[in-house]
Amino acid sequence: MVLCPVIGKLAHKRVVLASASPRRREILSNAGLRFEVVPSRFRENLSKSAFPAPHAYAVETARQKALEVAGRMHEKDQRAPDVVIGADTIVTLGGLILEKPVDKQDAYNMLSRLSGREHSVFTGVAIVRCSCKDGRLHTDVSEFHEETRVTFSELSEELLWEYVHSGEPMDKAGGYGIQALGGMLVERLHGDFLNVVGFPLNRFCKQLAELYPAPSPAPGQGPSPCSDALDSLSGLQRGGPEPPGGSEAGGSQGTGGTLPALPPQLLELMEGLKASKALVAACRLRVFDFLREAPQTAAQVAGKVAAPVPGTERLLDTCVGLGLLQKAERGYSNTELASAYLVSSGRLSIRDVVLREGDSAWNLCACAELADGVLLSREALPCFPDSPHGLARLTARRVATAFDLSRFSAACSLGGCTLALARELAREHPQLHVTEFDLLHAVGQAPCAQPPGQEDTQRMRCVTGGALQDPLPEASLYLLCTGLLGECADAQLDAVLAKVAAHCPPGGGLLLVETPARERPRSLAKYQHLLQRHGFGDVQVARAESGLAAVLSTRETRPGLQ
Repeated sequence: MVLCPVIGKLAHKRVVLASASPRRREILSNAGLRFEVVPSRFRENLSKSAFPAPHAYAVETARQKALEVAGRMHEKDQRAPDVVIGADTIVTLGGLILEKPVDKQDAYNMLSRLSGREHSVFTGVAIVRCSCKDGRLHTDVSEFHEETRVTFSELSEELLWEYVHSGEPMDKAGGYGIQALGGMLVERLHGDFLNVVGFPLNRFCKQLAELYPAPSPAPGQGPSPCSDALDSLSGLQRGGPEPPGGSEAGGSQGTGGTLPALPPQLLELMEGLKASKALVAACRLRVFDFLREAPQTAAQVAGKVAAPVPGTERLLDTCVGLGLLQKAERGYSNTELASAYLVSSGRLSIRDVVLREGDSAWNLCACAELADGVLLSREALPCFPDSPHGLARLTARRVATAFDLSRFSAACSLGGCTLALARELAREHPQLHVTEFDLLHAVGQAPCAQPPGQEDTQRMRCVTGGALQDPLPEASLYLLCTGLLGECADAQLDAVLAKVAAHCPPGGGLLLVETPARERPRSLAKYQHLLQRHGFGDVQVARAESGLAAVLSTRETRPGLQ
């Protein structure tokens, strides 16, 4: 969750990290900060001898990185982000700065020097606050550094070379990464562990608190109302406003009584609720459609959506904090993320999905009954909203092109949110004739169930039916989306796989697809076990960032011959 109220001070600002380091990106993301990554092009060629101490070199490098990004972004489109964060981490031993090794021998030499000795890790950080006036960029730079002392064990030559050959030292200052294999080299450390990883989060939060101090309430008054959702959450964590009825409602009178802090898990849920409400409201008002051509002010947007200007401005600022909009002197504009997925006319648009998720009430009880009911049956289907069809658009093309499917001539998609995949298969594989086999309700109301383009009409058709209760169309490749099967009992999935196995000819294929669903997906080992049990082998895997994306297997034997 967001570290309230410290990180929350940047919630409605456009923040840029001037670093390509995945470790810094992970540290700040885990803290809840929303930011863009724009790697700096500053050449790190400062003369080390010109600085009185190693940490001064790191701080100046961080400063130059951040200023280069701020200047480049302002020059590009005459606007700059609100905050640019630059950082530089160095390792020092006896005053000598050890940077990234140039080759394996250099990495070995560095690690040999560190063996059995204490060294220092410095990270210089620059926080550049930007503003534009009369077309000119103005910057206010805040700098600091953090030191952590690290002691290595006595390391054998064999261990050092084993670590060097792992490849890990090559992109890290000092030739090691403490958060991974390099941790086995460290005997002890004194200071901030994350500073050694690449970013001193604790000191950074303290610096933010100094740069953005909380306003002091007037004497005799409580905290002033705040439209910032994250500040509201931090207020709740401190105890929040007095409940209706005065202090008696809290079970105490007078001063000295405080409400207990809310659990972090609950605060995170509340934060997510507010974010989702803002997303749904912006989609319903077509905010992203209005901003797709050119930046507009809050007043201009308010006029188009017929809403009060103050409320519209709060909504737009919230979308800025969510990384969906950008804010500059000329007004608000879409980020690349919003342009790709939230403009209603976009090919990858999920605006309709967002609106259904915001408007529809899930019949959770009916969904829970699936474990004892008929999988993908006409009776069970109404408990599932249509939105997974829209979410499937995000991965359909990548899955359709992930494998060599040239040996198949006919494909049959068994529904379960894969209509988008069926259409992509027809587009990407000219030799394939694709049949979408799904229940009438699902095919008719899915957002991607639009009449196929002229190029698809000869090779794609829709057939009404259920995967379990009706005969399957003939095909050499069957597609099954596991997004709706992830939490069902293995017996239910077994029934589906058994029916597919009975229809799939030897040499035919089965493509299991993981869609962006809420259920926890099965592991690859689990899928391999299930597929082998039904005579499918030669398993190929396409992976996504979150895990499995698709599994393609080949029919080897008929049931009963295993």
